[in-house]
Amino acid sequence: MEPPQIHNPGGETPRNPPETGNRSSIPTPSHVVQKVKQNLVFSSKWAELNGAMGDLGTYIPIVLALTLAKNLDLGTTLIFNGVYNFITGAIYGVPMPVQPMKSIAAVAISNPTFGIPEVMAAGICTGAILFLLGATGLMKLVYKFIPISVVRGIQLAQGLSFAMTAVKYIRNVQNFSKSKTAGERPWIGLDGLLLALICACFIVIVNGSGEENDEDRIINDQRANTNSTSRRRKLRKIISSLPSAFIIFLLGVVLSFVRGPNVVKGFEFGPSPMKIIKISNQAWKDGFVKGTIPQLPLSILNSVIAVCKLSTDLFPDKEVSATSVSITVGLMNLIGCWFGAMPTCHGAGGLAGQYKFGGRTGGSVALLGVAKLVLGLVLGGSLVKVLDEFPVGVLGVLLLFAGIELAMCSRDVNSKEEAFVMLICTAVSLVGSSAALGFLCGMVVHLLLRLRKMGEGQRSCSTFWFHRNNS
Repeated sequence: MEPPQIHNPGGETPRNPPETGNRSSIPTPSHVVQKVKQNLVFSSKWAELNGAMGDLGTYIPIVLALTLAKNLDLGTTLIFNGVYNFITGAIYGVPMPVQPMKSIAAVAISNPTFGIPEVMAAGICTGAILFLLGATGLMKLVYKFIPISVVRGIQLAQGLSFAMTAVKYIRNVQNFSKSKTAGERPWIGLDGLLLALICACFIVIVNGSGEENDEDRIINDQRANTNSTSRRRKLRKIISSLPSAFIIFLLGVVLSFVRGPNVVKGFEFGPSPMKIIKISNQAWKDGFVKGTIPQLPLSILNSVIAVCKLSTDLFPDKEVSATSVSITVGLMNLIGCWFGAMPTCHGAGGLAGQYKFGGRTGGSVALLGVAKLVLGLVLGGSLVKVLDEFPVGVLGVLLLFAGIELAMCSRDVNSKEEAFVMLICTAVSLVGSSAALGFLCGMVVHLLLRLRKMGEGQRSCSTFWFHRNNS
């Protein structure tokens, strides 16, 4: 589905209209209940279930790595993440993902001295800053200030980064506890390369490249209204209705028990005992310097700015503002991290992945949240034994299509100037492995291009900064 192209007289790319709503009106309890029901309704049961699987290719590897390498409390993490999923689905009415903070997780896995107290300190500090940015309205200003070409550059970089990581998962055996590869993946086996390729082909056959153009399909069917065409149309409808991601995830779960039949013996029923994490002064310092500082730019750009822009593109009738997203990310970490739950955020990649596989409402992530909550309460931390046996190549396939869906958001860039800024931003982000550095370069190049065109009829600062080159 092509995102709608709307242009205003000043040439500025429209942002999120709900930011400037009527704040004086206080909704009644009945209105809130009705709104939640609307946000959690299923547009299609199988499609929403399928969409719920869309971001597991990102979620499971990071959670598994932190659990194995740093003894992350998996049961507590699942319980809190399940609650987050359900609440965000009820608030926003879109498949808003709950994902690990990747930069903090990367530091923890690669640094032996960066333990759970430092991880939680980094999450709390990041959450506090994001909450303040949202509560004071500063995040709204940041969202309006960043040009569309830079946002697209960040989305393209993140999508390609996911896709390249996915190819690594598919081609090579992974040791998540050490964040290293362990040689090439064999062709044959329960986690072989052939299995991953079959899963990828299955997704392409079922989902294609995305949503098809219904008008073109109807016209073609009318032109060739024959029995064979009718049969092909019915067959295509049956195939496209299959929940591909759910089927592949279910296959992975079955293979987990086949690969490790003794995992059932290690199950311990009941939730993990919750306790408040004790954080020393040194842990606060290390968490902020080594975790929060590299994570904050990524959270602002990908977890707030890019998520809001993508949500506006995919769901223009839904209210997803930079202010509210920043506040919800902040609250998730200000609450959960004290009890040892993994630092989390929203992510454009997860939203794109869930949309790719059929998620259209908040019911999709709410369903995923209920599943996480039940698993956390019933199996607790012993679930890690199943995740450790899950075929990584299959996870790579899910992550691959989520990354491609996010990268394809950049297809609406319709001028050479915007494409120029976007690709510079993408290239620097990928090569430097830093979204913040790519963002900075993109902003500088955008400013230089605007200065180069000074005197061409811009009448205001907003026109100077946001004017789109339609040549």
